[in-house]
Amino acid sequence: MTTLGDFMAKLPQPLLWAYAGIGALYVASKAFNYLKFFLNVFVLSGTNLRKYGKKGTWAVVTGASDGLGKEFATQLASKGFNLVLVSRTQSKLEILSSDLGNKFSGLQTKILAMDFTADDASDYDRLSSLVDGLDIGILINNVGQSHSIPTPFLLTDKKELQDIVTVNCLGTLKVTQVVAPGMQSRKRGLILTMGSFGGWAPTPYLATYSGSKAFLQQWSSALAAELKPSNVDVQLCLSYLVTTAMSKVRRPNLLIPNPKQFVRAALGKVKSGSWQTMPDTYTPYWTHAIMGWAVETFLGVGSGLVRWYNLKMHVDIRNRALRKAARDAKKQ
Repeated sequence: MTTLGDFMAKLPQPLLWAYAGIGALYVASKAFNYLKFFLNVFVLSGTNLRKYGKKGTWAVVTGASDGLGKEFATQLASKGFNLVLVSRTQSKLEILSSDLGNKFSGLQTKILAMDFTADDASDYDRLSSLVDGLDIGILINNVGQSHSIPTPFLLTDKKELQDIVTVNCLGTLKVTQVVAPGMQSRKRGLILTMGSFGGWAPTPYLATYSGSKAFLQQWSSALAAELKPSNVDVQLCLSYLVTTAMSKVRRPNLLIPNPKQFVRAALGKVKSGSWQTMPDTYTPYWTHAIMGWAVETFLGVGSGLVRWYNLKMHVDIRNRALRKAARDAKKQ
């Protein structure tokens, strides 16, 4: 019976060296990737935002009046950026603008109330007029919509389906077409688009939302290549759950930060995702990054196990939501 050792002994010496070299290169590449992941997540800072403009440069934030958008606006103001705040509710924008103006001396703000679900061309014309002539260094594409509760695709309300695609996809694309030409002409800028683990991996019962975020992933990576020669950075910022109204999670924990924690990481880790499968993508919050690295390294985001887990989790969430709705209905 021929053993593995006997077989190897019969191989020509140059072939053995070739196999050894390939093995060494494989191990070295894995070790390098692990080191790169560790350094990017735990040691190195991201790109300094001053690259995109000195103090007084403008930043545009969509979905600005609540949650992550409000926190992006607050932290960018603290770093000396003036703000164009875009969201649906005029009163909330006015309050936010006033609060930030009182908190940060010398801050300039402009506001625009628009309902992204309307997909009204006049709204984008108003945005274009509002930003005309401004030195915009940063665009935060934060506006987004998800399902009210996890829902099978075939039961998804037609208006909800339409609104998710209109807001997440068309809204983001049209705002970027308004803002990015100025960045391209100035040879400077950052376009940061909020992605989601729901689009990074297929997510049953959030199929429309998952598809819209996956679209943004592909679009963002493609746009990054187009604008790189103009020194405009395009980044898709991946997030697991954060304590926002969209996630419906109220209490932060190790895996679920609050908006302040997440946005601090998002602005501090720009361009830190060289370890990720998709280019020009980064996962700024450290526990989210560990989760993403583990899945990409050992399972693959498209694996059947990941999809099964997402299905099970969202079926459970849906069932709990339906039971709660039934209890509330009985109380009325």
